[in-house]
Amino acid sequence: MMTIDLKEPNMIALNIDGEITSETMTVGLDELIRLSTNMENGTMFYTIRNFQFPGLEALAVEFKKLPSLFNMIRKFDRIAVLADATWVKTVSEIEGKLIPGLQIKAFDLDEEEKALAFLRNT
Repeated sequence: MMTIDLKEPNMIALNIDGEITSETMTVGLDELIRLSTNMENGTMFYTIRNFQFPGLEALAVEFKKLPSLFNMIRKFDRIAVLADATWVKTVSEIEGKLIPGLQIKAFDLDEEEKALAFLRNT
């Protein structure tokens, strides 16, 4: 399951719980791109529970949308990743080091207030 919506005017909330199918990936990425269209200096509140690596069909959807995703990611300054798996948090922070101008910080699921403070730069 994947849900995407605005948590605050310039903050997208992206929630993943369990399996992501190709249909879920298509709908989710389209919504993510749509919501971020007019954003500048945006933030993302990303929650990942029960992560299951997407199947090949879902990954193919993501690869097809890579040009749009690369353009979209430039609209964000900070991403907070809340996850129940240590390896997901580690990979997220490594990814943040690879993308210039983007700060990604990982948190435990029970650290929502810390994550929001990071996103709000407070």
